[in-house]
Amino acid sequence: QVQLVESGGGLVQAGGSLRLSCAASGRAFMRSAMGWFRQAPGKEREFVAAISWSGSSTDYPNSVKGRFTISRDKARNALYLQMNSLKPGDTAVYYCAADKEELSSGSRRSSRYDYWGQGTQVTVSS
Repeated sequence: QVQLVESGGGLVQAGGSLRLSCAASGRAFMRSAMGWFRQAPGKEREFVAAISWSGSSTDYPNSVKGRFTISRDKARNALYLQMNSLKPGDTAVYYCAADKEELSSGSRRSSRYDYWGQGTQVTVSS
């Protein structure tokens, strides 16, 4: 059974930092793209970051570019999201996602991902 488990969320003041982790089990994703999405109350799920299967390519929306960094550790089958200069608008539940297709490059579309974690809450206070 494939599981993605996020951790590292919490409450932080504006301008602070958090590092989210996603531990994968039940399947190795070293040859698959992975990503982070977020969903705030009353809003649709939103793309945050993606990383290609090789780790050589990353993608971010303008809203987080320059503040967030996605990375992966294939040996640990893990995904990370370093979030700096956090803003109240970043408050949301953050989800880790993985593509079951191999050699994938990543996508901004949530429908391209086959596996999802349960989410971790990030709250940024002003």
